[in-house]
Parts: sequence; structure tokens; C-alpha cells
Amino acid sequence: MILCGFALVVGSLTVRRIRSDFNREVAVYAANLAALLRIEVTASDTLRVQPNLEQYAAPEHAVIRILYPAGNVLQATHHAPDFGLANEANIRGYRVHTSVVPLGAPTGGIILVQYGRPLSNVQPTIARLELLLVLGVLAGTGLALLAGAMIARRAMQPIAQLTSSAAEIARTRDAGASLPLPDADDEVAELARTLQGMLRSLDDAHAETEAMLARQRRFVADASHELRTPLTSVLANLELLVESLRGEEAEAARSALRSSRRMRRLVADLLLLARSDVGRSVPRAPVDLAQIVLDAAAELEPIGGEDHELSLDVHPAVIQGDHDELVRVALNLVENAMRHTPAGSSIWVFTGVGGRNAVLVVEDDGPGVPAELEPTLFERFVRGAGDRGGSFGLGLAIVRAVAESHGGSVTLERTRREGVEHGARFVVQLPLAGERTTTDVPQPAGAVGNPAV
Repeated sequence: MILCGFALVVGSLTVRRIRSDFNREVAVYAANLAALLRIEVTASDTLRVQPNLEQYAAPEHAVIRILYPAGNVLQATHHAPDFGLANEANIRGYRVHTSVVPLGAPTGGIILVQYGRPLSNVQPTIARLELLLVLGVLAGTGLALLAGAMIARRAMQPIAQLTSSAAEIARTRDAGASLPLPDADDEVAELARTLQGMLRSLDDAHAETEAMLARQRRFVADASHELRTPLTSVLANLELLVESLRGEEAEAARSALRSSRRMRRLVADLLLLARSDVGRSVPRAPVDLAQIVLDAAAELEPIGGEDHELSLDVHPAVIQGDHDELVRVALNLVENAMRHTPAGSSIWVFTGVGGRNAVLVVEDDGPGVPAELEPTLFERFVRGAGDRGGSFGLGLAIVRAVAESHGGSVTLERTRREGVEHGARFVVQLPLAGERTTTDVPQPAGAVGNPAV
């Protein structure tokens, strides 16, 4: 835009100057012609004009008219148009200048001398000027664009490096990484130093938070472990009191025993999760998921006094793991199904081998898991609206922690009956201890057929 404005101003001034010089030149030629003009009366009473008009006009492709003030043409060059009595005007494609020349004796009076030069004589010069200005603007714009792109790329290179480094830090989540500092001491360098300081502060805060969480996890693990011994003693004493007391005292003892058992279970849950958080592992041995499910079924206690139909379809699937933790996984999944399904609902439990994994499937035909609960289903202290068993919201969190500590995973799958989503299906996959592979995982919705337990 600056170049175009400059070209318009320069072009306008230059064209004006060219036209002014052209008009001045026409006036000079007209004045010279008036000074040289001689009109004589011949012996035959005719007027003879000197110099020769055709010769005077030919070099500049001009036209000349000599006329009386009344407008009668005395003499004119070939193809000279009628300019009327105009003076210093552009008429019919010519720049015309009119001079008044007095006639001497014997004729006396005055005559008008019109000298006109074609305006087309100056147009090629103006056209060349305009072309040069257009080419100059285009060339200047191209050079400015090229130079601007090079300068901008060089100026933006530090910012591009900062952006790339920030994206890499976001990908790796490594707040201790260093950002490239530009050589120049400018605003970009100041930004890089500020971002580097922010990363250092975030890294320090993250390290402090991790250290605090590690201390809390160790405390919970140690406290949970230390609580097991006194709780065992309390439970033993309460069980003796229940056997020895009668009436209201016995009922109070039984209530205390139930609360103590719930406390023991909560402590066991916290201990298991704390060990998982701090990375402590218990000794592992080959265990069979089929036997795990049978042991868990033997430990089941009624929940809320509601009856459920539990069906087992267990096949050998040997993994390397901890027996008690895996029993807890199966127990939690079955109790979760009982707790969140109405009385009379069916629950199916399957164990087998799928690919290179041992598979544990617990499925029910209840109302299923609400969609809004799915994102946080395996987090701690999350309880469904229909929880009628007084749980602590740690069951599924323990299932995930145990599965992941054994190198496996747990997922929730939706089941469909007659095209409608129905029930919940939890699938636990754990690495096999051996190399056996098969594909005998059942389809959803009660494909198992063992008698109910």
C-alpha cells in the first residue's frame, strides 16, 4: 500500500510535469511561428505566407491554421481540423495555442495563427512511465515480501523453538526440562526466562507434592498394618462375649462385632490400596482363577438379606499372583453385582483363557451402570445411588489396583438383550503363567450354564 501510494503521487506529479512541458513546448513553437511569419502581397494580388507551413509543422506532426479574426481561414496545413477560435486548449486530440499577429502595410490589421500538436505525441511517454511505476511497485512488493518473510522467519525462530519445546514438555510431562534461550536480549528471551522459571517452580511444587503423597501412602500402609493386630484381638474378644452374653448385652456385643468386622474390612482395603500406591508387592505363586472364584463364593455373605441366583462356569486359568488379593477381586465384583441389582437377579461368573490372558468375567442382568458414573467407576470412594450394602466405595478401586499390580486390567462392558442395553459385565484380564492360548471367552448375557451356587 505504501508503494502504491508512492507510485500514485510520483506518477501524478511526473505526468503533470510532462504535460506541462508539452504545453510549454507547443506555446514556444507557436510563438516562434508567429515571429517568423511573413505575409506578402504578390503581383497577382494574392497573399504569400512565409515560412512554408507544411515544412514547419512536419517535424512535430503538427497542424497550423492562419485565419482572420472573423474565422475565415487564410491558409492551413493538410488535414488541419477546425479548432474554432480556441486558445491554449485541448481540442480534438490536439494541444492548440493561438497567437495574434499584426499585419503590416499594405494590408494592415491582424490575423490569428493556431499551432496544434497531437496529444498522442506525449501518450507513449506517459504510458512508459506508468508501466515503469507498475513494474517498480510489483518488484518492490516482491522484494519487500521476500525480505519480510526472511526477517520474520528469523525473528520467529526462537518462538518456534519455544513452542516445540513446550509441546514436547506437554507430551512427556517433564517439568524439569530446559527451554532454549535466544541469544538476543529481547522480549522473546525474557519470555523464555519467565517460562523456564515457571517450569522450575512447577517442578519443585510437583516434587513436594509427590514427596508429601509418598509420606501419606507410607503412613496409611504402616497404620493399616499396625491396626490389624489390635482389631484381631478386639474381634476375638467380641466373639467370646457374643457366645457368653445373653439378652440385650449379647445384642450390643453382636452390634459391636459387626462394626468391628466392617472396620477390619476397611483396614484391609486401605492396606491393599496403600501397598499398591507405594509399590509394595506380596509374594506371588501360581494360582488358578477357577479355585479363586470357588473360594470367593464360599466366603460370600448375604447382602441386605436379598437373594440372588449366582451361576459359576469356571475353567482352569493359572496365573502368577497372590491368592488373597485375587479372592478379593472376585469377591468385590460379585458383591458389587449383588449390591446394585434387585432381589432375584441373576449373576454369572466365568473363568477361562482368552489369547495369552486369563479371564475373569462377572455379569449380571440388573439395571446396569449409569452413564454419568462410568468415568469415575473405578476411582476410590465412589458409590452408586442404589448402593444398599453400606460399602465404602473402595471395591472396584481395589479390583483395578490388584489387576494392574498383576500386570492386567479390568473393563466394563455393556450387554444387550433384544437390542436393548441391559446389565453390567466386568472383564478382568491377567497374564497367564504359562504359554497356553485359546479363545474360550463366553458371549455376554449368561452364556454359562453351570447350576446356581
